[in-house]
Amino acid sequence: MPLAAPDRFLYIFLDEAGNLDFSPGGTRYFILSSVAKERPFNAYKELTELKYDLVELGTNIEYFHAAEDNQATRNRVFNIIQRNLAGIRVDALVVEKRKTGPALRAEERFYPEMLGYLLRYVVEGHDLRQFAEVIVFTDRIPVQRKRTAVEKTIKLTLAQKLPKGVRYRILHHDSKSNCDLQIADYCNWAIYRKWDRADARSYSLIQPVVQSEFEIFRNGTTLHY
Repeated sequence: MPLAAPDRFLYIFLDEAGNLDFSPGGTRYFILSSVAKERPFNAYKELTELKYDLVELGTNIEYFHAAEDNQATRNRVFNIIQRNLAGIRVDALVVEKRKTGPALRAEERFYPEMLGYLLRYVVEGHDLRQFAEVIVFTDRIPVQRKRTAVEKTIKLTLAQKLPKGVRYRILHHDSKSNCDLQIADYCNWAIYRKWDRADARSYSLIQPVVQSEFEIFRNGTTLHY
């Protein structure tokens, strides 16, 4: 008697870049990105080996974070990511913040709405009937009301899009403990650099798996500051 096919799980790792300061002193863009993939997570071993290679060279590194790592470390992390792109899908939602109307700027509204748009792109890009469960990871969110709003948005989006019988979970883990959240951070950093500084050096390394960069206010003409 043949063995039943193992359940398939879709993992979605989320990251953000830019701040929510809607003024000339804030960042120009706010970008949300996702990395969607299935197991095996082949980059894990290489990233762990790199971490301890760096420790043995005298670097006190706890985890990888693109904005804080030096260029030599970033180069090595991106090399690992580039070697392990098979089976990965990256999507991004790009917000030019000065086009955001005042009514949308409250964090409890802005963040969940933008996340909802991104997640729709992600889940519509997969045949969800093939999966037993969708598992969404975010970095740990310290503010309870933001965490509640994010969870509500994810649940609402997945409930609308998932076929009957497909389960879902939302997990908030410290990115320090999760190499794939660190990979999502690196991918989002590369996309952010491309948009904010016209620096596509790192972006070019992940470009083959970037499926969408949706500039949500692309057609907007009103600048609020």
